[in-house]
Amino acid sequence: MASSFCVFAAMSGATGRPSSAGGSAVPGRLSSTQGGKGKRAVVQPLAASVVTETPTPAIAPAPPARPIVDAPRRRGGRGTGEHAAWKSIRQERWEGALELEGELPLWLDGTYLRNGPGLWNLGDYGFRHLFDGYATLVRVSFRNGHAVGAHRQIESEAYKAARAHGKVCYREFSEVPKADSFLSYVGQLATLFSGSSLTDNSNTGVVRLGDGRVLCLTETIKGSIVVDPDTLDTLGKFEYTDKLGGLIHSAHPIVTDTEFWTLVPDLIRPGYSVVRMDAGTNERRFVGRVDCRGGPAPGWVHSFPITDHYVVVPEMPLRYCARNLLRAEPTPLYKFEWHLESGSYMHVMCKASGRVVASVEVPPYVTFHFINAYEEKDDEGRVTAIVADCCEHNANTSILDKLRLQNLRSSTGQDVLPDARVGRFRIPLDGSPFGELESALDPDEHGRGMDMCSINPAHIGKKYRYAYACGAQRPCNFPNTLTKIDLVEKTAKNWYEEGAVPSEPFFVPRPGAVEEDDGVAISMVSAKDGSAYALVLDAKTFQEIARAKFPYAMPYGLHCCWVPRTSDAKH
Repeated sequence: MASSFCVFAAMSGATGRPSSAGGSAVPGRLSSTQGGKGKRAVVQPLAASVVTETPTPAIAPAPPARPIVDAPRRRGGRGTGEHAAWKSIRQERWEGALELEGELPLWLDGTYLRNGPGLWNLGDYGFRHLFDGYATLVRVSFRNGHAVGAHRQIESEAYKAARAHGKVCYREFSEVPKADSFLSYVGQLATLFSGSSLTDNSNTGVVRLGDGRVLCLTETIKGSIVVDPDTLDTLGKFEYTDKLGGLIHSAHPIVTDTEFWTLVPDLIRPGYSVVRMDAGTNERRFVGRVDCRGGPAPGWVHSFPITDHYVVVPEMPLRYCARNLLRAEPTPLYKFEWHLESGSYMHVMCKASGRVVASVEVPPYVTFHFINAYEEKDDEGRVTAIVADCCEHNANTSILDKLRLQNLRSSTGQDVLPDARVGRFRIPLDGSPFGELESALDPDEHGRGMDMCSINPAHIGKKYRYAYACGAQRPCNFPNTLTKIDLVEKTAKNWYEEGAVPSEPFFVPRPGAVEEDDGVAISMVSAKDGSAYALVLDAKTFQEIARAKFPYAMPYGLHCCWVPRTSDAKH
């Protein structure tokens, strides 16, 4: 998410519109949650493991590349008390068979990919923020009850330049290249206005397109990079062939087998272009525009949801800020500014016509990640409202600064993680000026922590029951549990291991499954003892069934995707 937040397009003039130019569970203790405040299910993890590409002998590790961490950092040194989650990866790439504990379902046949920041220092220079790190792509390939693991740095221009020169050369989330003189500073501003200084460090998301191509993404459009899911090779930039323009977009497009939806913020005439792209093409098509209703700039749109017939466009009071962009040192809100007085809104656009059919004011909110949305219908089948769920931080912007690396490394064990919940919006389609925002369930069910979510992909844009996310067991300074949310019973089941930092639990459905939670949830975990493993949970019971151990420490990562082996993906 580092570059995800680069709102460098603020000065670009881009409008975003067309222009001329099944295994058995490892036993564990699971307490049921039948509702009631504070009653949380906890699955105590036991040893388990993950898969290898074939049941044949282990793949030997690739020859180690030169270490990429070799000196103390100026900010946030490599103290022995640091959690492995916040330490840089120590080599550029590795591949090998993983030691497996537990029993993997034989139907689990494909590749799990996780993207995220993994390198936070250059020589003796340490980065400030979690989202600054250069992208590290992790792979676990499952086949015949075995697992093969690998990781590799994504070879963005930003990463290659930093390696070559030993310093930051592009604008990251909180880092900017250091100007040697006033003339150098003026030159930097020129490159900022043109967009050439924007990072392409694609350290946020990873998605598999409908035609099988795999993209690593961030919030700069130039940070869309094609990778090979088998070798993790960087294949090149994903070049759009249209003339829509724009320098930034949502870091989390909605991707299905047939299409790709995203939002392109317009910082010159505050608003958002809604665009779509058919699978198998590189051409985005303009669907419609939403004008902002408040503030000097659009609200940040890291993610957004869709339904079968509508696109939901959020406009929160945490807004892009050109002035903060120009600062050499970051503010507590980095590239953003909080404008509570500007109001908070939710807009709904018809996919077919591009017409805005609802624009309502809602209570203030802060969210990185929307979970899902669906249409509410009356007895005659007419759509009366849109329900949209998100990981909502109680309109508290402090979460951004809590993710500064110094804070993550120094506050372990302290109860400083801001509260979060499943925020549920209800957006009426009857012309009402106001919408609703409430908690979908008691936040104590998941420890008042909530982020990094996934659902069964068959339920994108449809009514659904279950979500998988990172929650909290207090005291903590960062989400430290995995949680399965039941939005019907309004309960949660939680997995927790003392001192562990798990990443996003990604749901993989069992082939041929009928029930929504028939499958597994996979999460990469950085353990307290410095080890790392891919954890596989039975998505129905939320009990651990296996874990695949990496032979080295793994830093925290962000988002994931699944590439089935039966795919006819074109690499």
